[in-house]
Amino acid sequence: MKKEWTVFLTAIMFFTRLPVGNIPYSEKFLNSSSKYLPVIGWIVGGVSALVFAGLNIILPSTIALVFSMVASVLLTGAFHEDGFADTCDGFGGGWTKEKILTIMKDSRIGAYGMIGMFFLLLTKFLTLNSFQADILPFVLIIGHTFSRFCATCFMFSYNYVREDQTSKSKPLGKKIKTGEFIFALITALLPFLLLQSAWVFIIIPFIYLVHVFFARYINKWIGGYTGDCLGAMQQLSEISVYVFLIILIHSNLGIS
Repeated sequence: MKKEWTVFLTAIMFFTRLPVGNIPYSEKFLNSSSKYLPVIGWIVGGVSALVFAGLNIILPSTIALVFSMVASVLLTGAFHEDGFADTCDGFGGGWTKEKILTIMKDSRIGAYGMIGMFFLLLTKFLTLNSFQADILPFVLIIGHTFSRFCATCFMFSYNYVREDQTSKSKPLGKKIKTGEFIFALITALLPFLLLQSAWVFIIIPFIYLVHVFFARYINKWIGGYTGDCLGAMQQLSEISVYVFLIILIHSNLGIS
């Protein structure tokens, strides 16, 4: 139990900016912590939801929504957004595996990354702003949780491609075990119950198709994934959750 608690704290330490005190670091713990990515989604989505719900009492919902988005970025240190921007730069400016990986490793952001981030945040805001204020907190939790499971799926199905020993994400390159993957799946599905409608589960196959398309595209070009690709997967999957939930709500299938 103590070991598992350390693995969980490792997940919090690596995937968020929350203080966890002094814990022993090991690549084994970091690799095993991948199964807690959906639980990290509970935390990040929950904080974002609380910020929105609290500020919506005294502020217009659009402003409360912006602050909730800011809260999620601060909580993770823009960890996934940075990966998305680097992925845009790499695949936008590179035409070979080596060039793509080199560009993604560069800490500077380029035109593709800036443009990608602009449309990413704009789309995220517009989709979230389309939900009624009373269900938006639940939507945030679902989006943050299931999108991180999609990143876990990427790690479960493909190989890590960077060969350098200094990459901070290299320990995540070891495939997680089947039991850990099942645990991640269960924890990712639980938030769907918050909307109290069985229809909500119908969006999962569509989100999975987005995951498959993006993962195969990445794999085609570089033969696997990097830490930046995982961040991009999380961001695209999160937006996919919001888009498909909007479609589902507009279909009048018992979610309002």
